[in-house]
Amino acid sequence: MVQKSKPPAAASEPKRRGRPRAYEPDVALGKALDLFRTQGFAATSLDDLSEATGMNRPSLYGAFGDKRELYIKSYQRYREEARASMVEIFRQEMPVRQRLERIFASALNIYLSGETGPRGCFTVVTAASEAVGDPDIRAMVLDGLNELDKGFASCFRRAKEKGELPDSADPAVLAQLASATVHSIAIRSRARVSRKELEAIVKGAIDVMVGGKS
Repeated sequence: MVQKSKPPAAASEPKRRGRPRAYEPDVALGKALDLFRTQGFAATSLDDLSEATGMNRPSLYGAFGDKRELYIKSYQRYREEARASMVEIFRQEMPVRQRLERIFASALNIYLSGETGPRGCFTVVTAASEAVGDPDIRAMVLDGLNELDKGFASCFRRAKEKGELPDSADPAVLAQLASATVHSIAIRSRARVSRKELEAIVKGAIDVMVGGKS
C-alpha cells in the first residue's frame, strides 16, 4: 500500500516566552499604595499585596522587586500625586491667605480620603516608621519635608515682597510653621478627628502666620 506523502510542515512560529501580563502595573502600584497607606509597611504582608493587586508573588517580584522596593515605589507615587495636586496652587498669583487656605484644603482632601477611613499623610506615616531604620527611605522623607518647606517659603517671600507681611516676617520660619501645621492635621486626620475641627486648626494657624482678618 502506497502511503500518501505528508504535506511539508509549515514553518513553526517562534514560541512566546512566559505568559502575557494580565494586569496594569500602574493600577497595581496604586492598589499597593492604598494598602501601605492604610496598614503601613510592617502590617502589610506579601499575601495582602498579592490579593490587593491580583498578582501572585513571582509577578510582584518581577514587576516591582521585593516588598521594600514596592514600598519605595509606592511612596514615590504618593509624592508625585501629592505634588501634582498642589503645584498649581503654589504657582498661581493670589493673596497669601487665599493660597494657604487652598493648600490646606487640598491637603485635607488627601488626608481624609480612603474607602475604609482617613489615611493621613503617607510621608508622616513613613517618617514615624520606616524612615527610622532605613537610610534610603529616610533620605526620601527628608527630601519631601524639605520640598514642602521650600514651597511654603516661596509663598511667604512673595507675600512679603507684595507687602502682605510685615518687614519683620521671616519666610523660612513661617514656612516651618506651615509645614508643622500640615503634619499636625495629617496625624489628627488619621486619628479620625473631624474635618470641622481640622479646619478650625488650619484657620487658627493661618491667623498666626499672616494675621487675622481685619
